[in-house]
Amino acid sequence: MLSWALFFFVIAVIAAIFGFGGIAGTAAGIAQFIFVVFVILLVVSLVAGRRLLR
Repeated sequence: MLSWALFFFVIAVIAAIFGFGGIAGTAAGIAQFIFVVFVILLVVSLVAGRRLLR
């Protein structure tokens, strides 16, 4: 999932370099959303794993 966020970030940077502001903004928004979902799932899995160890 983190690789998808990185992929959309790279697309956003390339689109911004070539002047495609709309596409760059959309790709950056998607990358940010995927990264936030990744972080939330990471925290949930760490908490769930910690509970199983007790």
